[in-house]
Amino acid sequence: MINIQLHNDCPATDTIVPNQFIDRFMPSANGEFVKVYLYLLRCIHSHASNCTISEIADKFNNTEMDIQRALRYWQKEGLLSLEETADGKLCGIGLLPFPEDSTDTEEASSSPAPSAVSPKETPASAAGETFCASQPVNLPQEPQIRHYTLDEIAEFQKNPDIQEMLFVVETYIRHPFSENDINTILFWHEDLHFSAELIVYLVEYCVSKGHTNLRYLNKVALAWHEKKITSVEQAKSEAAVRSKAYYAVMKAFGITGRNLIDSETAMIRKWTKEYAFDLSLIQEACARTISSTGQSSFSYADSILTSWYNDKVHSLEDVKRLDATHQQKKKERAAVKANAAASPKKNNFNNFESRENDYKSLEAMLLNSPIRS
Repeated sequence: MINIQLHNDCPATDTIVPNQFIDRFMPSANGEFVKVYLYLLRCIHSHASNCTISEIADKFNNTEMDIQRALRYWQKEGLLSLEETADGKLCGIGLLPFPEDSTDTEEASSSPAPSAVSPKETPASAAGETFCASQPVNLPQEPQIRHYTLDEIAEFQKNPDIQEMLFVVETYIRHPFSENDINTILFWHEDLHFSAELIVYLVEYCVSKGHTNLRYLNKVALAWHEKKITSVEQAKSEAAVRSKAYYAVMKAFGITGRNLIDSETAMIRKWTKEYAFDLSLIQEACARTISSTGQSSFSYADSILTSWYNDKVHSLEDVKRLDATHQQKKKERAAVKANAAASPKKNNFNNFESRENDYKSLEAMLLNSPIRS
């Protein structure tokens, strides 16, 4: 028999959040991770089949790395399946049925086993739904925080350096450690291989920026680990460059009374690290952005700096040369346009060859000719 394809032409305006997600998974999850999962639910219910990691990051003013962490978290919890290409790039996201709960035996025994769903199929069934990413994205593996037993923690605290480190960190964050806090700090020491001095500086640096939440501190620690920062000197150098660049951009854009969001700081990192632009070039791009748009548009400034990067600009002198070349081309285009406007249009009247008569001589000839009677 011929398969009948079912489709829904009614616009979806509501997103249904399963009670199991609210009761079992949401309380223990990071709030940012919850946002990502709810957004995927919304996309599925509105029949959106394509997106990119960068689009989701922009939606919540997060970095792409934050979105990737959220996806890996829900994959670990068994709520998502991440489909990858042969070279390890993300090409699809599948929403899975909720794992069986041992306390819910009746539902577990009555529910059928989930069947496999092809990435090309998108039926809204209990077997799960597929959400395809239109742009492949690499998902680098991130170290996971290990949960130590109380005996293992007590063994660590026998080390005087670790004991002193924990005391200093607890003093900085101004609240007693929870078990998760200690696991996070030991994760920095044992898995990220941060020295006690580097961990103390990490906490000191974040507290000076007004952040004492261990989740925020862990994000900074992971970022330093990705940049292969292993000493206090490297961390100070990174912080100095970052703080100087951020302050310069905020001043150029006239930003006061708020901190930069993740997408804005990511652009600044690209300008200073990937493009290797000095602050004078970045400030010039910001000034031109304000002049052209009247607002502090990071995306507009990014388009200017990306154009300069593609044109091999390295200094303000290079910018001046580009401006001169642009102005010269602009004048040439204007001259061509003016010449085209001044030249007569070709038509039948202009193509007619006019007579070349000397009217004065004709007039004299007529006056001098005898009048015949």
